[in-house]
Amino acid sequence: MATRIMASAARGSAIISRISTTQSSATAASHLIPRRGFAGAADHHGPPKVNCWQDPLSPSKWKEEHFVIVSLTGWGLLFYGGVKFFSGGKGKKEEDLGNVRGTWTESC
Repeated sequence: MATRIMASAARGSAIISRISTTQSSATAASHLIPRRGFAGAADHHGPPKVNCWQDPLSPSKWKEEHFVIVSLTGWGLLFYGGVKFFSGGKGKKEEDLGNVRGTWTESC
C-alpha cells in the first residue's frame, strides 16, 4: 500500500515538472487528470463471492447479481402463489362447448 502511494506521488511530481509555463491552462490541466485511475486490479474486501448454485444455503456468500435474481424470483413466486391461493381456485371454468359452437354458426 505504501509503495502505491509513493509511486503515485512520484508520478504526480513527474507530471507537474513536465508542465511548462508556456502551455495554456487547459492543456496543463489535462495533464493533471489521472487517465487510468481504476485500471489496476481491485482490492477485494472480505471472503470471495461464489455462485448461488455452489453454496445455496449461504446467501451472504453469493454474488450480488445472483442474490438479486434469486430474491426477485422468490418474491414473484410468493406473489403468484398468494394470488392463486386467495382467488379461491377460479382458474377452471366448465362450459358447454356445443352451445358455444351453436351461437358461433348462427351469428355467421
